[in-house]
Amino acid sequence: MKGQVLVVDDEQETCDLLEMGLVRHGFKVTTSTNAQRALELVAGQDFDVVLTDLSMPEMSGLDLCERVLGTRPNMPVVVITGQGSLETAIGAIRVGAYDFITKPVDPKLLFLSVSRAVQHRRLQDEVKRLRQAVAEGDAESQIVGQSSAMRRVYELISRVGESDASVLIHGETGTGKELIARGIHARSRRKDGPFVAINCAAVPHSLLESELFGHARGAFTDAKAQRTGLFVQASGGTLFLDEIGELPLDVQPKLLRALQERKVRPVGANHEIPFDARIVAATNRNLEDEVYEKRFREDLYYRINVVKIDVPPLRERGGDVLHLAQHFLKQFAQRNDKPTLELSTTGAEKLMAYNWPGNVRELENCMEHAVALARFDQITVEDLPEKIRAYRAERFVVAANDPTEIVTMDELERRYILRVLSLVGGNKSRAAQVLGFDRRTLYRKLERYGAAGATPDKSEPSAPPAAS
Repeated sequence: MKGQVLVVDDEQETCDLLEMGLVRHGFKVTTSTNAQRALELVAGQDFDVVLTDLSMPEMSGLDLCERVLGTRPNMPVVVITGQGSLETAIGAIRVGAYDFITKPVDPKLLFLSVSRAVQHRRLQDEVKRLRQAVAEGDAESQIVGQSSAMRRVYELISRVGESDASVLIHGETGTGKELIARGIHARSRRKDGPFVAINCAAVPHSLLESELFGHARGAFTDAKAQRTGLFVQASGGTLFLDEIGELPLDVQPKLLRALQERKVRPVGANHEIPFDARIVAATNRNLEDEVYEKRFREDLYYRINVVKIDVPPLRERGGDVLHLAQHFLKQFAQRNDKPTLELSTTGAEKLMAYNWPGNVRELENCMEHAVALARFDQITVEDLPEKIRAYRAERFVVAANDPTEIVTMDELERRYILRVLSLVGGNKSRAAQVLGFDRRTLYRKLERYGAAGATPDKSEPSAPPAAS
């Protein structure tokens, strides 16, 4: 069932025709030839949309619309009129009608209008529900979302939390990998111990070993005092190694030995120090490809990848976009002394339509931007960043009526490959996986097309050599 519709028209024949058309498209329909009776039905039932005629003897469609919205402001009303004038349209909008349709009713236009009204109603309800959920939620919980993809992540966090097994978290940049790591720590028996994090890509190569393992006094020029490394600092808790795929090759065997022996040797020291920390690592790279390309040690990969958690990108999390938006809206509204600020339905529609290449981090930035610019008590489309306001989902056209658009299979393949590559944010490993062939084939095709990105970049491993 696509939605429940109340059809109001003083002519039973018209009600029957509208009902027949809507039922054929999967709607559940209730009809009424009396406007007063329709108000009683609205008071007792929760319809997704009211579809009413404009000209009725006892009460006009505009009066009915106004009275419906007076008691059920979230129930959209679509007005059918035989007077397709600008004055009629303005009158419908003025009383709050969601849409109006002129007679004779086009069945396709009717279906489209009612479908949009139902979607609008359900989106309003979802925004309201999420607003309440965020208001009542645990302020300490930072992992937000109820999509099926995230429920699988929650299950893994819960199951792995009680063990001391090493965990590898994989996901695109901005998906919240550190929050997942903190969630694992919070659900472990080590939750009262320290959570120590390091971004392996952010620390200069020359200092990384000292940061991880510590150093003795005088080990190098600036080592004026002994330093305890992060492994030892994390004892009794969790050590989070973010962007572990960026770890230099010469440091990897030292990290492997530390994990195997549960001891570290500070730089410049002649003794080892035991540690007791759980290791959680994260990366946005495909480490199996890195192992194949000899940029990451295979034995280290298996040592850190006892349990793997794949964090889904935001574009695959459905309604979590709105849940997260409400979460960030509450945070930034309180911070900016705008506690009554809410997300409008039109704003929510724009957020749901966007592809979010920057994932949760981009959504957080978007909501901070919107709160900063909001002038009223709602976040509207005008408050959102320009790229989100202007976003239009691209459509891949396979064929067209214009004979000049008849293309060869090679050209069709070229268009499709480039479209898939665009949809996955330029990630060639992911594109090859979606297309169903290996990355070497993808690179070869891109090179033939003369497309940008035909060769591997620094953020992505190069294509493996052809099998002999």
